[in-house]
Amino acid sequence: MKPKRYSAIPALALGALLGATALGGTMTVLSPGAAIASVPQAGGYVDLVAKVSPAVVYIEITKKFEQGEGGQGAIPQNFPFEEFMRQFGMPAPMPGNEGDMGQAAPEVHGVGTGFIVSADGQIVTNAHVVDGADVVKVTLADGRSVEGKVLGADTATDIALIKIDEGDDLPTVSFGESSQLKVGQDVVAIGNPFGLGNTVTAGIVSAVGRDINSGPFDNYIQTDAAINKGNSGGPLFDATGAVVGINTAIFSPTGGSVGIGFAVPSDTAAQVVKVLAEGKTVERGWLGVRIQPVSDDVAAALGFDKAKGVLIADVTGETPAAKAGLVRGDIVLTVDGADVNSPRDLTRVIATDTPGSEVHLGVLRAGKPVDLVVTLGTRPDVPA
Repeated sequence: MKPKRYSAIPALALGALLGATALGGTMTVLSPGAAIASVPQAGGYVDLVAKVSPAVVYIEITKKFEQGEGGQGAIPQNFPFEEFMRQFGMPAPMPGNEGDMGQAAPEVHGVGTGFIVSADGQIVTNAHVVDGADVVKVTLADGRSVEGKVLGADTATDIALIKIDEGDDLPTVSFGESSQLKVGQDVVAIGNPFGLGNTVTAGIVSAVGRDINSGPFDNYIQTDAAINKGNSGGPLFDATGAVVGINTAIFSPTGGSVGIGFAVPSDTAAQVVKVLAEGKTVERGWLGVRIQPVSDDVAAALGFDKAKGVLIADVTGETPAAKAGLVRGDIVLTVDGADVNSPRDLTRVIATDTPGSEVHLGVLRAGKPVDLVVTLGTRPDVPA
């Protein structure tokens, strides 16, 4: 089911209408005819932005097409974020080079954002920002422009790692713990919307663990910090200046911000970046099962107060699950002691573990608890 689109709504300067400032300022509620009795004080995110913005970079890519390749879509077919990329930071044909209907533009340009995570020039961004790029140009906060090399990318999580050679004393930022984020917590996004240059927006965490139907590993941070085209791959900071997310997608009828943006959690990104930095391909754990939610009827029959766990609909072939003794009809309640309440939970937690590792499954079989130990296999590109 595709996400619902929303009508564009003009932004209102509510703070001005209320006569209020936040984050280190003062607040005054005005009576009719009253004069402003206070002046906003310095504060807000000034120190935070000064600390982290030197590590935020602007990324431009150039991709060349052979005749008949690509068409309007500088986006690969079936890419997990295709729908969102068409609204958010996708490479677009240069004016005048679109070609006739059904023909590709000979060259497309795209823009995005990234952030430096090592002093010798490793830069994190979105995979869709650099996908298929022939040339990657990175512009640093001090105005220097250098060519970048893509070290690796993981399309399943939309994370890529770029390297530039510009000395070993570049400004850096570090990953924080996205698992500690709370709804309502302040966050700051820095990026290059529409190629304007470093732009700072602030908001709150609107939701965590958000599933936007872009892939099996959806676990997004939702924020109302303004995010627009060109912000793709940029950092989402917490109040300490730690990167807690990578801005990746938005819901929007126009491609502009309507206050619904999504970021890949830093806990996910940090694991992927570590693997890519070692020159490896990201491999994920695999059980080899077909799964489905536990329905309310099944939950009631089992005496559950509410639906929980994941139903094993089938166990395929000589898979890790089959070897461990998992069978059709089993209900997986826990993995390594942690509750799983949906197929997405189970898929994500298994994929987070490395192939060859052992996981302990808490299973309910015919109403009785069973403990199983599974040695995970390697998740295929297209799981059975």
